[in-house]
Amino acid sequence: MKNQAMVMTDVRKFELQDIPMPEVKPNEIGVKVRSISICGSDMGFFDGKAFSIFPDSLPFVLGHEVAGEVYEVGSDVKNFKVGDRVALEPGVPDCTCDNCMSGRYNLCKNVKFLATPPYEGAMKRYISYPAFKAYKIADNMSFTAGALCEPLSVGLHAVRRGRVSVGKTVTILGGGAIGMCTLLAAKAYGASQIIVCDLFDSHLDKALELGATDVINSGNVDPIEKVKELTDGQGTDIVFETAGAPITASQTAYIVKDGGTIVMVGNILKEVPFSFRQLYRKEAEVRAVFRYANTYPIAIQAISTGRIDIEKVVSAVFPFEKSQEAFIEAIDNKLNCVKAVITIDD
Repeated sequence: MKNQAMVMTDVRKFELQDIPMPEVKPNEIGVKVRSISICGSDMGFFDGKAFSIFPDSLPFVLGHEVAGEVYEVGSDVKNFKVGDRVALEPGVPDCTCDNCMSGRYNLCKNVKFLATPPYEGAMKRYISYPAFKAYKIADNMSFTAGALCEPLSVGLHAVRRGRVSVGKTVTILGGGAIGMCTLLAAKAYGASQIIVCDLFDSHLDKALELGATDVINSGNVDPIEKVKELTDGQGTDIVFETAGAPITASQTAYIVKDGGTIVMVGNILKEVPFSFRQLYRKEAEVRAVFRYANTYPIAIQAISTGRIDIEKVVSAVFPFEKSQEAFIEAIDNKLNCVKAVITIDD
């Protein structure tokens, strides 16, 4: 077997390089990577924006939304065999800290997360990985569906943080990949009204296809007033900020219903103007999301039973050798590309 990695050597530049086959430790499995979906954080690296946080990180290997096939099993691993199809949860916690012991391992300060320096990502033909963070995927699931368990996990964790349940009303600010995964999760959890706000009609059309009841083009109308119009002036029970933008974050307090919940999902680095007066007048809550925890089995079950059709978020598929073109499509064609996926064949 010959291993190769798609190595980022400069801004917007990949090189396909030969690398050694990984050593599979006793508690690990060796995985032949089959599908990698491109995340916004990957795009931030590829476009050079992440260097302010991770300077001097090149050369580097991206990719953390991944699924593949087991080709080797470590001597201490009992629950996998060669040929098993797996999705890999990209964060490996230390399993010893207070956060891990309480079940909130996503908050582990010592987590090793794929494609977050100094830990390389999975854009390789073969990788080794701790077996306890690998999950068998159902036979009726594609490898791409397995890779998409990662962004779906963000949506699932968000709706659990927001306590979405049957009959609840929801607004999602942002129609990108995470917004769409939040939409799919909210629908699966029984939300009765799901309003999606975005600047692109193509994203709003996709939201309607995935089950949104209403959509709002925020560039054409005031989303605050439009949500009020759609909800008889009440707002919605839960508001998800998934765009990662100060302006949408500032809108949440005006859109949420009295006694409702705001869930901050997007990654916002800038300062946000926020009306705490709106918040306390409504006695609303603000809850945050950092990645996810204990979601992969739920994601796999939801996809394999047909409750969530996650592959509908995919806009474009590229072979491994054209990874550079895949990233450029994801970054430069945001109007039409919600999610780009890279596949690796034999």
